[in-house]
Amino acid sequence: MLLAIAAILILLWVFGFVVFHVSSALIHVLLIIALVVGLVHLFRGGRAT
Repeated sequence: MLLAIAAILILLWVFGFVVFHVSSALIHVLLIIALVVGLVHLFRGGRAT
């Protein structure tokens, strides 16, 4: 789930940066959030059952 959220945020960042040429801080905040979520998923590992 976290990996999917990170992937969606990265895609939104790329889409906003490339297509709309948005250079505001908000678009970079999306990238930072996506990286943090991806790192949390990486270090927490899979679901413990």
